[in-house]
Amino acid sequence: MKSDKNIVLIGMMGSGKSSIGKILSKKLKLTFVDIDQKIEEFEGLQILEIFKKKGENYFRKIEEKISLKFLSSENSVISLGGGGFINVSIRKMCEKNCLSIWLDWKNETIINRIYKSKKRPLAMKLTKGQINDLIKERSKFYSLADQRINCDKLDKVEIINKILDIHENK
Repeated sequence: MKSDKNIVLIGMMGSGKSSIGKILSKKLKLTFVDIDQKIEEFEGLQILEIFKKKGENYFRKIEEKISLKFLSSENSVISLGGGGFINVSIRKMCEKNCLSIWLDWKNETIINRIYKSKKRPLAMKLTKGQINDLIKERSKFYSLADQRINCDKLDKVEIINKILDIHENK
């Protein structure tokens, strides 16, 4: 039986939540919501600028407000920010209203994608070891998702097909 819950994609920055979410939403004829993009629209600033000018604490408050708004909507595929699922309120709303799917990759894959990224404020100043530690810490929360997809040996189409299968059978 097809799930009528929102699909929320969680995982580290660089895990493909936005690119996979866009394709998935078209296939399912659902609205696509990228929380990071909604935060940027709301603030009129890129996330990097929000971090620089207002700090991470401010960003996390806005992230919670915007995430809760969209997570409580219907008929959506939502790409949650990398740190969003760590927030208890966001996680509880996901549990209540969404099918949460963790896009899990080997640490090295994520590190190679985000190391020295100019677009990712948390990763910009971190060493590879520190990024590895961040992945380990966040994975404790990501593991609370409804479903986990090990993405390492899969291409986008295969990942999307796995999500579609999960969605159809929930």
